[in-house]
Amino acid sequence: MQIASEDLSRHLASGLKPLYVVYGDALLLAIEAADSIRAAARAAGYSERETFIAEQYFKWGELCNSAQSLSLFASRKVIDLRIPSGKPGTEGGQALQDYVANLSPDVLTLISLPKMDWSAQKSQWFTALQQHGVMVSADDIPRNMLPRWIAARLERQEQTTGKATLEFLADRCEGNLLAAFQEIQKFALLFPAGELSFEQVKDAVMDVARYDIFKLSEAMLSGNAARFARILDGLRAEGIATVLVLWAVSEDIRTLGKVLQAAQCGGSLGNALRDMRVRKDRQGLIENAARRLKLPYIERALQQAARLDKTIKGLRQGDVWDELLQLGLRFAK
Repeated sequence: MQIASEDLSRHLASGLKPLYVVYGDALLLAIEAADSIRAAARAAGYSERETFIAEQYFKWGELCNSAQSLSLFASRKVIDLRIPSGKPGTEGGQALQDYVANLSPDVLTLISLPKMDWSAQKSQWFTALQQHGVMVSADDIPRNMLPRWIAARLERQEQTTGKATLEFLADRCEGNLLAAFQEIQKFALLFPAGELSFEQVKDAVMDVARYDIFKLSEAMLSGNAARFARILDGLRAEGIATVLVLWAVSEDIRTLGKVLQAAQCGGSLGNALRDMRVRKDRQGLIENAARRLKLPYIERALQQAARLDKTIKGLRQGDVWDELLQLGLRFAK
């Protein structure tokens, strides 16, 4: 069973399952999901808890031994297994498969993993977890969904605010849910229940956005000029190497060009994206950009990227950051 972290409370209210797997790159959501599962287990009488951290040299036999041994004072227990790397290795993978094939009704197992790439999700051990457990995805909130997430969090503390203020908050907190959560909690301490004005929020909030090059290319592909410029300024302020920025942007431009070439030859965009192994979370962006832009436009963008590469290497003069901005703005027209 696959559920999103926001649906977990409703699921837990209907009864507990013997195995839960929390995975994703949103640390706040993963922590909250694991806390909710542990709290529900305590309320259901799972009075004992044993925690394992599967790092190098972890003895996987301890996992099965723990599940088979209950203390004299507890009839039910929680086994909290954390795999920080998301890579249990050959021995660990087999141990996990054997473990989930013989789950005990008196033991609730909670496994915490980081974000798993597509190859890891196709592994035998991860497939075994999917077959026997409840998979709770704690993925980062995309920018377009962030205002609604912030509004829901404000509603929990009986506060509301306008659409423009929510967008302002989303811009300041993008890519950093934990900091966003802390800012929202601060509003509860500073202001009473009710509607928050833009001035109140602006005076109280800090700019805690975490910029990364992949969000930059996402803004470029979607044609969002203001967001592209804001993230680019953030990357510049954080001292990110221009060669990395150009690499991320160029990769998506090249992918877009190949997709458009395939479409011109009579193929479908969907097939082209799959053939090129574009990640599922980016297929929609590439496809929408491909429907909006023409191939000659992409060819000119690639030529501009090639000139930028020479500028970075010192083979021609120019302002790299300004030219990166111009390159991104091409996609906003």
